[in-house]
Amino acid sequence: MKKIKAIEDYIKELLAKSTPDRPIWNIEKIREGVKPKWNYIDGCMIKAVLETYAITGDEEYFKFADAFIDYRINDNGDIDGYSVDERNIDNINAGKTLFELYDLTGKEKYRKAIDLIYSQIDMMPRTFEGSFWHKNIYPGQVWLDGLYMCQPFYMEYETRFNNKKNYDDIFKQFFTVEKNMKDERSGLYFHAYDSTREAFWCDTVTGLSNNFWLRALGWFSMALLDTLDKADRTGYEAECDHLQKMFVDLMDAMLKYQDKETGMWYQVVNVGGMDRNYLETSGSSIMAYALAKGVRLGFLPAEYKEYAEKAFNGICEKYLTTESGNMSLDGICLVAGLGGKQRRPGTYDYYMSEPIVKDDAKGVGPFLLAYTELVR
Repeated sequence: MKKIKAIEDYIKELLAKSTPDRPIWNIEKIREGVKPKWNYIDGCMIKAVLETYAITGDEEYFKFADAFIDYRINDNGDIDGYSVDERNIDNINAGKTLFELYDLTGKEKYRKAIDLIYSQIDMMPRTFEGSFWHKNIYPGQVWLDGLYMCQPFYMEYETRFNNKKNYDDIFKQFFTVEKNMKDERSGLYFHAYDSTREAFWCDTVTGLSNNFWLRALGWFSMALLDTLDKADRTGYEAECDHLQKMFVDLMDAMLKYQDKETGMWYQVVNVGGMDRNYLETSGSSIMAYALAKGVRLGFLPAEYKEYAEKAFNGICEKYLTTESGNMSLDGICLVAGLGGKQRRPGTYDYYMSEPIVKDDAKGVGPFLLAYTELVR
């Protein structure tokens, strides 16, 4: 693996430039000119910082993560900028950091905040098949992103604090995505599904969006892997085996589209040669993480680590650069979604139109997670 010291220097540089009110990696909020509150983007980054602490033992990472999350939570466990009533599944993601921080610090307010976030799960609206809506503002819609934002948290809570009472619900939601959103020919999953067939972007017969977006496939890969990692298989061996097979099958499908030269993947995965399609950092980093962790957990053959290393090294070579003494990670799609105020249609041209930025946590967080897995 290349540039090990440079990577650690780069991450510490980002931390040194960041505060809870202005994390340098939250490009969306910086561009909007507003202070971030509780959000999945910062959650991605702090989760990666905690993983870096776990493998290095460097107290600087732990102290930063603890101070960052502590700043948002009062002694009653209330979270600044978080509302259960918003019913936004993205907002559950940052809750994953609370389990580790509670274990490391014993702060009771973290335990209370975990319960607060879990209470949103009980309130989430569902499709007729039983899947959580992505957000209250997207009725009947399931996005691959949402499985990552919620299900690993949901599984860890059930395992640790709720005697596995809702395991069946978790597994069913994954299996429903497999049934409704998987393309049998390619083995890939479409970005989103509208159970109502009413969204302007969906196929009126299948309810599916049009394309295979790399980062959504990455989020779903991590959802499968991280949920399995938090599961207790006892009594649920068949369900865990099914989830594991979904993960392995998706990795094999994705490897068919890995760029032979760089080891990366394209923004729209299955059409790498199309005009304006580009090798994208965040999704490629997620894939490197998923492959490396899949090997470590014994889900994938040992030789698959080579695919992870090739992807990670390719990202470093292509997009980790130094200008005027400052390092940057480029090639990150800022955001992509469907519908909303922007009337996002999910077409190929749409995915090519979203900004490409440097140093955003949606790329840096997965890049750091991939780094920690390869160091392990």
